[in-house]
Amino acid sequence: MSGSNFTQRVRSRLPALGLDSADTRWLGWPLLVGLVVVALYLATNDYPAYGAGLYVETADAIRANGYAVPATVPHYGPEGVPFAYPPLMFYVLAVVRDFGVGGFTVALYLPPLVTVAALVPAYLLGRDIVGDRRAGTATALLLILNPQVIEWHISAGGLVRAPAFVFALWGSYAALRIFRDGDRKWVLTGLVSVALVAHTHPTYAIFTVATYLVFWVGYDRSLTGFIRGAVVGFGALALALPWLGTVVSHHGVAVFSGAAGTHGGLLGGIYRLRTWGPTWSVLPLTAAIGLLRTHHRVLGVWTATVWLLFAQPRFTYAVGAIAVVAVTVELLTQDSADRVLTVVDSALGRATSDPPDRPDGRVPQSDTRVARLAVAALVVVSLVGLGGLGYEFAGPGDGTTPEFVDDADADAMAWVTEATGPETTFVVFGDAAEWFPLVTDRAILVSPWGAEWRGPDTYERHLTAFVSGSKCPSRSCAEVAMASVGAVPDYVYLPRDSYTVRGEYQRANGTLETSFAESTRYERVFENKGVVVFHRVSANERTATATG
Repeated sequence: MSGSNFTQRVRSRLPALGLDSADTRWLGWPLLVGLVVVALYLATNDYPAYGAGLYVETADAIRANGYAVPATVPHYGPEGVPFAYPPLMFYVLAVVRDFGVGGFTVALYLPPLVTVAALVPAYLLGRDIVGDRRAGTATALLLILNPQVIEWHISAGGLVRAPAFVFALWGSYAALRIFRDGDRKWVLTGLVSVALVAHTHPTYAIFTVATYLVFWVGYDRSLTGFIRGAVVGFGALALALPWLGTVVSHHGVAVFSGAAGTHGGLLGGIYRLRTWGPTWSVLPLTAAIGLLRTHHRVLGVWTATVWLLFAQPRFTYAVGAIAVVAVTVELLTQDSADRVLTVVDSALGRATSDPPDRPDGRVPQSDTRVARLAVAALVVVSLVGLGGLGYEFAGPGDGTTPEFVDDADADAMAWVTEATGPETTFVVFGDAAEWFPLVTDRAILVSPWGAEWRGPDTYERHLTAFVSGSKCPSRSCAEVAMASVGAVPDYVYLPRDSYTVRGEYQRANGTLETSFAESTRYERVFENKGVVVFHRVSANERTATATG
């Protein structure tokens, strides 16, 4: 196919996405910046940020079960993890794994590329809510340059979260077109988007449902709008029933109610303030409050609703990006733009030209002076944002894209696979634990990952045991942590030097390793620069050693 024919075919499909040829440069800008962010991430990470071992293990459980829904996923915790996750991305991963793609590889490369795709609906939301293509560009830039949004989507966990983010934003844009514009052609897009997000991630599904409710109340409130929204909602629910029925038949309804009580649950904004204190997500909330007295009041309510509902600030930042842009446009009157540009022109030694007048006294939106200021601001946001992310990614103690494993962990896990039996059990301290079962095919007995599906009490006990044990200075402390969840492992896997616990960098001082080495109940069986493994010696083995 020739280049001109390809370009014509792409342009012919733009209207179906709510785009036209005039959008290409304004959308292309954040897409290019997004690809630079991806390049920075890949250049500074040899292994995926955070963990997705459980996700890939879930895909492998599907493969092992002949692509039927498995009841449980093995190796994470003493009983494994109930399979109650929305299944879509796990089936996609299963197919990818059948092509021989490694777990680290798919978790490193796929999430950042999918995250960039989210910039298309983000641009459309910013453009159509604020009413300016430059606003769409600004919205998409604020999204892809926000460390909190980046942290949870381009990292390994983005195997599930990044597609859910894309589907949720497309569903939100469809809701805007359905309820504000009365465009029934978007009902099918909305139904498909909501069904996809419901089959991908429960929290993003709740975000999408909340968006539909806010948009219907804020923009429509008609019976026709209600019916169209119901078609989207009940249509998506009907498509989800086979999966829901399978999960309920395996585990009952309680598996969903138990998981809902973890990770902050709903009304997460209050939870976040109560437990963590104020965060930067208060800024979008402030912008939202400022919008309540403008024609963007629905956007203000949407932002405030998302802030209130979710403990995870990435949702507030996603919607808040549009709110911040809208507030900026409201505050940046023509007079203030003229003053800023006059200062810039004076500093550059250029003559200042007066903007053209219109009969009604207003300055056209397309005035070149305003356009110059908008473009300059977007350039500054792009350069500063990329510089900040590059510094964060490459700097010591990277808190945005921390790697859970390194070469020493890969070496140690290879030894475990070769030197231990498939039924042996481990307690792994440090975040390498999340990847450990996938790489070694061995069970870990302390595992907060997936424990939420066994209820909030189980999740909290395993989370506390993992965090406290990973930070312990002595063997007795570590054994107390293991005992709190009844863990009696065959082996204990300890990090040396630098490692992370829940994404926060720690440095081992050697006292924990020394404490295990001095005990007759443990025998050092493997060590390298970053890892030491101890075998727990049984009473019979200790007696045989003492008498031998």
